[in-house]
Amino acid sequence: MRTWDWKAYSALWVAMVVCVPTYMLAGGLIASGMSWWQAVLTVLLGNLIVLFPMMLIGHAGAKHGIPFPVLLRSSFGTKGARIPALARGLVACGWFGINTWVGGSAIYVIVNALTGDAIVGADIAVLGIDLGQFACFIAFWAMHLYFIKNGTESIRSLETYAAPFLILMGLVLLGWAYFAAGGFGAMLSAPSQFIEGGAKEGQFWSVFAVSLTGMVGFWATMALNIPDFTRFAKSQRDQIIGQAVGLPLPMALFAFISVAVTSATVTIFGEAIWDPVQLAGRMGGLGVVVALAALVVATLTTNLAANVVAPAYGFSNLSPKKISFKMGGYITAGIGIAIFPWKLIETSQGYIFVWLVGYSALLGPIAGILIADYFFLRKRELKAEALFDHRGEYGTWNAASLIALTLGILPNVPGFLHAAGVVESVPVIFDSIYAYAWFVGLFIAAGVYMLLRKR
Repeated sequence: MRTWDWKAYSALWVAMVVCVPTYMLAGGLIASGMSWWQAVLTVLLGNLIVLFPMMLIGHAGAKHGIPFPVLLRSSFGTKGARIPALARGLVACGWFGINTWVGGSAIYVIVNALTGDAIVGADIAVLGIDLGQFACFIAFWAMHLYFIKNGTESIRSLETYAAPFLILMGLVLLGWAYFAAGGFGAMLSAPSQFIEGGAKEGQFWSVFAVSLTGMVGFWATMALNIPDFTRFAKSQRDQIIGQAVGLPLPMALFAFISVAVTSATVTIFGEAIWDPVQLAGRMGGLGVVVALAALVVATLTTNLAANVVAPAYGFSNLSPKKISFKMGGYITAGIGIAIFPWKLIETSQGYIFVWLVGYSALLGPIAGILIADYFFLRKRELKAEALFDHRGEYGTWNAASLIALTLGILPNVPGFLHAAGVVESVPVIFDSIYAYAWFVGLFIAAGVYMLLRKR
């Protein structure tokens, strides 16, 4: 049913934006050497850029009422579409695990604050975390199962009610930092080198390109599977206005809250704390419970919308008769445990430059192919029946899209291997290419696809 208006899409984005990984994103930019205003500007610019393909790809969902895995069939073929759908789904599983770990960490801090560290223990060798942390991780993981069972409408209801609450909690956090640090002057004057002890101020241009790519990569996942949501739009106007209102400015506002509060912690605690879970644990008193309860809600809303819907549809697309949306969601939840997500966000370097930029090199080419096919090749016209017919005009496998996808990914592989520490060094040109991974992949894949299809 087409029940989503522009307010529903705005609420969806606000509820997804206000989350711990977003908060850590801005803090990571300061850790890389940016000032507070440079970090906020980079976040805003990255989200304005990714908003454009978000609206373009979302157009297909709103016009034809189809989810992302089905849209893929027009360019990749009815069977070939399983490859990019699975790639998007696996990235979402990584994000699901990260957000579940963050939510579980909040519960862990709450329980210890109320019980005097009763569940703190020695790390388990295989996991690298203690039993209490793992138990809280599983407890938060289990909360998602209710919404997976009840489908997308239950998720929409949660997002709508949570959005104003989360905005209020963000402003309350900013107010606390303002008064505790003695005003914005002290908050925003803290130099970036305090954060993680390594970065120095004045390194904006040396990290801007790769940081901007990381910002684009942050929502490059949703830029692909946004048809999963726009298929319910009452009109194109609703999905366009809703996304324009709900994504860039709230993202910039939350980035400002993040960098302001992170800078304030230098004044308040003598060190920069860019992890909000750790920060809430330092507040003391009732503030710990309130702040962390808000984090749990924020993380749950983001995880369900951004990291359950896409892989659930993607896994279902592999075998629609055997894997339902619900079963796809359960598979996502299982993989989210298996990847040990706490390892992905141990440092801001790994979080932004390896994780975010790395998977953007994979998703950028898919976005390029989708946009080229839908807007330039098919002129926004699709035959819905043929998308479900292996013998129809879209075919089962499209060699042009698979070649374009491969060629879009390959130039970024050496830079990724270097950033991930797999190889010690590569020619400088590959590091430069990797700094623009999403953009490079998008334009190469789109160009190659159009050339091959025209021939």
